[in-house]
Amino acid sequence: MRATKTVHVISAHAEGEVGDVIVGGVLPPPGDTIWEQSRWIARDQTLRNFVLNEPRGGVFRHVNLLVPPKHPEAQAAWIIMEPEDTPPMSGSNSICVSTVLLDAGLVPMQEPETHMVLEAPGGLVRVRAECRNGKAERIHVQNVPSFAAELDQKLEVEGMGTLTVDTAYGGDSFVVVDAAALGFSLNETEAHDIARLGVRITNAANDQLGFTHPENPDWRHISFCLFAGPLVEGAAGLETGAAVAIQPGKVDRSPTGTALSARMALLHARGVMKAGDRLTARSVIGSTFSGTIISETTVGDRAAIVPEISGRGWITGIHQHMLDPSDPWPEGYRLSDTWGAR
Repeated sequence: MRATKTVHVISAHAEGEVGDVIVGGVLPPPGDTIWEQSRWIARDQTLRNFVLNEPRGGVFRHVNLLVPPKHPEAQAAWIIMEPEDTPPMSGSNSICVSTVLLDAGLVPMQEPETHMVLEAPGGLVRVRAECRNGKAERIHVQNVPSFAAELDQKLEVEGMGTLTVDTAYGGDSFVVVDAAALGFSLNETEAHDIARLGVRITNAANDQLGFTHPENPDWRHISFCLFAGPLVEGAAGLETGAAVAIQPGKVDRSPTGTALSARMALLHARGVMKAGDRLTARSVIGSTFSGTIISETTVGDRAAIVPEISGRGWITGIHQHMLDPSDPWPEGYRLSDTWGAR
């Protein structure tokens, strides 16, 4: 086999959402911080196109690049590449990265618990992994501070009229809608409609509401739409359904860790949750993430929470993505049948 490029990948998923991890074949991008390195990846597009575009990738795939940490406390750092964004943080991807680091032996595993500090583009996250028989069985991630942005905003969506929505940040930015009010019970048969409608709502929210992060002026858009299910009392705290529509038009297979963090921030802002309270979210495929409000804090002038999320991850394979010098599509391709109109 001949190749002008070989990228070494350990594939993984967290509660159903794919989060592959590049472990070799790619040099760290330029930048003095992990955030600056992630902005270089976002602007350059070369690596994103190679691993996310078809024939190697697809709309279902997220890919994480391991890089040396910049912060002295961190043992590893990573840059998250999603289908359309290169975001500050991702819950499912942090679980995938943690699982790969431990299960592949890149970070020494200690049983029954391993503690790590990892550096995401959006800041440090602290990981506590429950480990047994050489497997990281559950990953607990103390996420970046999360906050409610705007509550009870009116949003005009073509063909739907006026919706009442919230916006929030949980390591990424969300517009949040009431799933039941829109007729959704949040099961797998609704995935197509949730994905398409969610993109329309996200686009409308960016046009009409926008988003600002008080400490990161580079993050100026809403990434996702969270369809939030009703709250019910469970044995271990509150429970809910959740479905997140991701650009260009897919539903997260996991309950989305950043969405869970954003939802807890909204519930805290409304006085429904307080420090120590727990919320468990269920995805359209029935997988769950659990979240706890660890403490209260601020982000700039906004009240915020420090959330912890937890879920399970599994390694699914080891791959070497190659580029043959005669391949006429060296950066791959996207078609509107799966990627949506561009």
